[in-house]
Amino acid sequence: MRSDSCLRRFAALFLLCLGTAAPVRAVLAGSGPFGIDHRIAYDNSGIWARSNQKALMGATILTVVGGSLAFGDQDKLGDTFWRSLDSMAVSSAISQAAKWTFQRERPSQTSDPNMWFKGTRYQSFPSGEVTAIAGAVTPFVVAYGHDHPAVYALELLPLYDAIGRVKARGHWQSDVLAGWALGTAVGIWAARRNSPLILGWLPGGFQVGFIHRF
Repeated sequence: MRSDSCLRRFAALFLLCLGTAAPVRAVLAGSGPFGIDHRIAYDNSGIWARSNQKALMGATILTVVGGSLAFGDQDKLGDTFWRSLDSMAVSSAISQAAKWTFQRERPSQTSDPNMWFKGTRYQSFPSGEVTAIAGAVTPFVVAYGHDHPAVYALELLPLYDAIGRVKARGHWQSDVLAGWALGTAVGIWAARRNSPLILGWLPGGFQVGFIHRF
């Protein structure tokens, strides 16, 4: 119950941030699957610069992969890193498949959020970055959030990326919400498996980890 409550708070914060970033008239004119999609004022500067979002995605990948290899599966932290890797990989694959299926135009390509099935080069829905980042942090929230509530602050990472992608017109509001939901759902699945998925496909040496080995 506690984790559900915190996730609802983050979702509410996310919607509030998007709402305050756009004029009320634009919100009322929203469309798309949830009736909320609309262009907001373009912003690719300062904290919202695209380079910062790319840096966050790169840092997320390096941290998860590096932590998995470093700690192995010898303790709770290492096990959580491997589950995070599972979640990030699986959710990203599902996200990409969805992009090829729904073929939605990005807000940088059209002002109409109802442009679906326009060809495989259109890949707005869902947001792959938000999916991957949400997938990466969720296993840590599930594993440590109950005893260490500060861990819920990790949800600020997909929140930041989601707002940045909308501001840069890389995605519609529903794209980032769907990506966040997808990454979270896969992250919960990965966290509750009996054992990490990808680790089970690798030779036993990966279970030890470089830190424990040396």
